[in-house]
Amino acid sequence: MLPRVLEPEAMDTIDEAIDYDRIDHREVNRLFAADALTALTSAPLLGAGKPCHAIDLGTGTAQIPIELVRQARADGTAQGLVITAVDLAAEMLVVAKRNVAAAAMSDVIRLERLDAKTLPYPDDRFQAVLSNSIVHHIPEPAEALAEAVRVTQPGGLLFFRDLLRPADVAEVERLVTLYTVGSTENQRQLFRQSLHAALTVAEVRAMIAELGFDPAGVRATSDRHWTWQGIKP
Repeated sequence: MLPRVLEPEAMDTIDEAIDYDRIDHREVNRLFAADALTALTSAPLLGAGKPCHAIDLGTGTAQIPIELVRQARADGTAQGLVITAVDLAAEMLVVAKRNVAAAAMSDVIRLERLDAKTLPYPDDRFQAVLSNSIVHHIPEPAEALAEAVRVTQPGGLLFFRDLLRPADVAEVERLVTLYTVGSTENQRQLFRQSLHAALTVAEVRAMIAELGFDPAGVRATSDRHWTWQGIKP
């Protein structure tokens, strides 16, 4: 099995944030938002049309919350949906603020600079905790997963998706070649580093089992992603 190699936890410059924002994540974001909304409407505490205050951990440039709200408005499930979108990188949030304003969603997407490992919220604060691609950035992901569980209300949804670490370097390079067509060399290298820093399904299952959740809630959902969907007891 390919060993895990960490990458920087946060992007430090505005140029890095802008370059990241320019990567074409549209299809991945669309699928995440669609799957997350399906999970939200089926969660016991939530359901279609019910008020929902969700937090998006590691929001980056806010592409995910923007897509979530766009889809929710399109299918009529947006009533009462408010998203607090947080990230550790200040420069990411500079770009995020621009994106949220351009989408005219500043009334329902609130941006905050926070560390997902030490959130300043009381227990049971949110009806849903969502995250796309934060886990591979964190040296000890179990800390962030435990914190996510802490701030989720009983009956609330935890929905995480991230990259899946390949078994060997050859598979890393296959995925980089396949999914970075038209990207810059820097963008290809970012993806390569992220694959090396990602977790395996077995590793994530072990972490969420320690938190009292069914390991079967974690599964591979593409050739490069795992997803955890859980309801807090």
